Amino acid sequence: MEKYNILVVDDDNEICDAIEIYLKNEGYHVEKAGDGLEALEKLEANRIHLIILDVMMPKLDGIAAAYRIRESRNIPIIMLSAKSEDTDKILGLQIGADDYMTKPFNPLELTARVKSQLRRYVTLGKFEADDERIELKDLMLDQRSKQLFLSEELVKLTPKEYRIVELLMKNSGRVFSITEIYERVWEEQSFHAENTVAVHIRKIREKIEVDPKEPQYLKVVWGIGYKMEK
Repeated sequence: MEKYNILVVDDDNEICDAIEIYLKNEGYHVEKAGDGLEALEKLEANRIHLIILDVMMPKLDGIAAAYRIRESRNIPIIMLSAKSEDTDKILGLQIGADDYMTKPFNPLELTARVKSQLRRYVTLGKFEADDERIELKDLMLDQRSKQLFLSEELVKLTPKEYRIVELLMKNSGRVFSITEIYERVWEEQSFHAENTVAVHIRKIREKIEVDPKEPQYLKVVWGIGYKMEK
C-alpha cells in the first residue's frame, strides 16, 4: 500500500511539529515548510498527495501560494487560518482550497479531514462512470482522466469544481438544489452552504462560459438551484 505524502506549511514550528505527530501516527509521511516559497520548492522536489497550508506566512502567504499551486496542480489543499471571518474562508475557496479550518483546531478533526480529502483524491472522485466521456455542446468531460475540455482545450478545475461539473453533466437537465450539490460533493451535511456552493459555481462559470453573466452551460433556476443545460 502506498504511503501518502502530506506537505504541512506553517511558519509556526510548534504547529508543524504537532500536526506531523498526528499524521505520522496515521501512517503518513510528512514534509514541512515554513513559508509559501519553501512549500513550492518542496512540491517540485517531492511527490505530494495533499497540502495543509497556513494563510498568514512570510515571503509568500498561503493565498498566493495556493493560487500558484492551482495553476498546475489539482492536489487537495486544506487551508489553516487564525481568522474566522467568512471573507477569509470564501477567499480561500475562491483560489481553489478544498477545505478550511480555523485555528485553534482539533488535530483529530484535521486528521479526519485529511483522510476524507485523500480518499476522494486518490480514488479520483466518487461517481462511477457509465461511459468514459460526456459531451454537452463544446464541453467534453473525460471521466477516466478526470478532465474537462472546452472546444478541445483543457479547463483546469479544482477537485471540488470537477465533482460539481461531473455531477451536473452526468445529470444534464436536472436541477440540483444547493443542499443537494453540497451534500453530494462535500459528502457532509449542509449547514449554510449557500456561499460555499455559489463561490464554486462562479469560478466554474468563469472557466467555461464566454459570458459568465449569460451562461450557456451552467444555469441557475431561481429559487431552486443549478443545472447543466442539455
